[in-house]
Amino acid sequence: MEQDAIKPKSVRATLARFWVYFRAHWLALITVMVLMVVVTWAQVVTPELIGQSVDCYLFQENPFAQMAAAAGQPAPEMQARNCWFDTRDFSTMTDQEVQDAKVGGLLGLVGTLTLLFVVGSALRGLMFYTMNWAGQNALRDIRKDVFNHVNRLSMGYFAENEAGNVMSRFTSDSETIQQAMGFALVNVLSGALLIVWVMVKMLQANVPYALLSLAVVPFMLLATNYFSAQARKAFRKSRQEMGSVNANLQESIAGVREVQAFNREEENIDQFRRTNAANRDANVSASAFTSALNPVLEALGYVALGVVVVVGGISVLRNEPLLGTTVISLGTVFAFLGYVQNFNQPIQQIAVLWTNIQSAIAGGERIFNLLDAKIDIFDKPGAIEMPAITGKVVLDNVTAEYKPGEPVLKGVNLTAEPGQTIAIVGPTGAGKTTIINLLPRFYDVTGGRVLIDGHDVRDVTLASLRSQIGIVLQDTFLFSDTVTNNIRYGKLNATDEEVIAAAKLVSADSFIERLPQGYDTVLGERGAGLSQGQRQLIAIARVALMSPQILILDEATSSVDTRTERLIQKAFEKILEGRTSFVIAHRLSTIRNASQVLVLKAGEVVERGTHQTLLEQKGAYYDLYMSQFRREEEAPAVNGSSAPSLQPSAG
Repeated sequence: MEQDAIKPKSVRATLARFWVYFRAHWLALITVMVLMVVVTWAQVVTPELIGQSVDCYLFQENPFAQMAAAAGQPAPEMQARNCWFDTRDFSTMTDQEVQDAKVGGLLGLVGTLTLLFVVGSALRGLMFYTMNWAGQNALRDIRKDVFNHVNRLSMGYFAENEAGNVMSRFTSDSETIQQAMGFALVNVLSGALLIVWVMVKMLQANVPYALLSLAVVPFMLLATNYFSAQARKAFRKSRQEMGSVNANLQESIAGVREVQAFNREEENIDQFRRTNAANRDANVSASAFTSALNPVLEALGYVALGVVVVVGGISVLRNEPLLGTTVISLGTVFAFLGYVQNFNQPIQQIAVLWTNIQSAIAGGERIFNLLDAKIDIFDKPGAIEMPAITGKVVLDNVTAEYKPGEPVLKGVNLTAEPGQTIAIVGPTGAGKTTIINLLPRFYDVTGGRVLIDGHDVRDVTLASLRSQIGIVLQDTFLFSDTVTNNIRYGKLNATDEEVIAAAKLVSADSFIERLPQGYDTVLGERGAGLSQGQRQLIAIARVALMSPQILILDEATSSVDTRTERLIQKAFEKILEGRTSFVIAHRLSTIRNASQVLVLKAGEVVERGTHQTLLEQKGAYYDLYMSQFRREEEAPAVNGSSAPSLQPSAG
């Protein structure tokens, strides 16, 4: 189940978290800002140049004003014409010179506009490239931090959060951020700058005309605020549903054998259909809001264009001042048409790209929620390096619980001397697995202490502790890599000869050499293509190569045949010599050879001793032996081979 569906963070807080990663690439961001200013300036100056082409070259005098003067009407004051592109005085020229000068000036202005367009397009491309470079590097840093954080999270987090949901932070959530960090983000920022700049230019040109032209802006802001807020909620829901889809997909693929074995294909398909439909509905809802915003803004943009044409046109046609000011020139009307188009275009563009931005913010919230997940197991300040372990382990009145108020272990005491093998038995849920999880600090005790060679495991660094503890679990995990690298995982600097020696020690060498490329064979996911026994042999070889001082075994020989088990037991006799081992025992052979048998029931040690002494006591261990292990002992007398044991799952 999704565990990060907490109260959403504010957009400002999420953007501030993004900025932490962007500021490391400040030089690229400064370059983007400079290019953005230049590109925006080119866009802003274009309408003004078009206005000058009308007022300075095409219609220096308002033809409608001339008609009014001919009718004897008083001529009001005309708006001053700003012909900064060409400052020549045409009144001193002949008519032919004036015509030639106007044609030449108009061609020069058109050439300038063309140059602005070409250079602006080139600089815009460079701006997008630079921003995308900075965005990809920032995203790389985010993924690195998330991956580092995930690897430090405790086992408790992964017990409560589905792997597919965690994976979706690296895949779909990161993908939404990637889409927004390049094209979308630059367009939104440059669009915002263009909007502000155009408003300033319009106000500088004619304040009343500008205010009338911008009268629809408050309505645009209200529409944008409403639809974007609704879209953000919908996209947040969409990202959560996408996490559920990934979790369902990962679980179904990982458990495909069980699905087919229990004939649950149709039920699985139906469950995925419901999860997928929920994700579809969330995306449709988000798209509905973002799709509605664009036509609303487009309609308001046309209203603004209508205001410019009607108000400006009336002033020019009637040769009347606008709101008591000067008469608007025809060039100013053309310029304002360009300004309003430049004003409306980025607003509509932002509305379209806002889908990516809102989705990225929602994805960023989920990623940052994961980064904020509490790390329960960590090195405390002043933690020391664990010295070379000799192997004495003490559990001193240990209490442990996964949920507050529900203890799994209750006052467990144990002393294991170096070289001893401690067999842990008991019914399901007794707390067997919890004990072995406390030794490498996968979980911490809630009461008491776990001491190794007199050091509380909470006082030493995790790396120095875990590097000296070898673990072989019943559920073996192998990586999609070569056999050599899977074995070398226990000791990364091991030579090929050491890897082969470890494989031979546990009798894995014979089947490995029969693989297509031998030790260089690349295994499938989780060791697909190998039997369960072969996977366990490779996992045991991995620990043998590591040569730890403390071994934790969840009945590592439970899934191999009798012959292989005997070979492994002989190998373990050499490996365990002088080392302390803790074994969750499912086979009688393991218990018989144990230095001490620990019998757990409901989180408490109810009996302890050797196999023989506990049988003589005829207590809890005797009952367990009679119900589970006796058949294993009697089987060889019947058919000459070991019968498979009844293996209760670890508690």
